Amino acid sequence: MVVLRREIGDVLRSARQRQGRTLREVSSAARVSLGYLSEVERGQKEASSELLGSICEALDVPLWLVLREVSDRVALAEGLSIPDTVPADLEWSARRGWSHDSHDGLSAGAALAPVG
Repeated sequence: MVVLRREIGDVLRSARQRQGRTLREVSSAARVSLGYLSEVERGQKEASSELLGSICEALDVPLWLVLREVSDRVALAEGLSIPDTVPADLEWSARRGWSHDSHDGLSAGAALAPVG
């Protein structure tokens, strides 16, 4: 069974590590305690929508992109295939420089990659 808080934590940790940032840096920018952010990343605590938004802002990663990555992970865990094309309504994100793929998670600096 997929535990949503673990998937969210994994995606947030991946985004932070890709940026080469520490828990301390992100927790300070998000105005959350280091210990609590650590628990969120490890899937031990559920972040409120406000806290999740604050963490995403601190990471400079759009909330919708984090939720999409989580959604894709849940779909894969449930045996669904993820389309290998980018929906038209998400194409604008490619122009902003966000990358998304199911293996590596979120990263900045590349075009939006196909999922799958």
